[in-house]
Amino acid sequence: MNTKQKSSSHIFPDPDLPEITDDWIAGADLYNGEKLVRRGRPKLDNPRLLLSLRLPPQTIARWKASGPGWQTRMAEALEKSAPKARAAG
Repeated sequence: MNTKQKSSSHIFPDPDLPEITDDWIAGADLYNGEKLVRRGRPKLDNPRLLLSLRLPPQTIARWKASGPGWQTRMAEALEKSAPKARAAG
């Protein structure tokens, strides 16, 4: 007989888990007085910008071959070789 049998295993709720109530959900956010305290990584003062740039494949391959941190090293090299700002006038 090639019929599929239904699984006889049942999933039972864990009796040790707390019941999710409105009070429990309200307590999930952390407040300092009236101010919501943000969690996670702090915002950067000078975040990097996303840029789409077309470069030759061999250039990217050489940077990647230099190992982990290649993007940071590339950004540093670009910063060092950036042209000086022109004086207004």
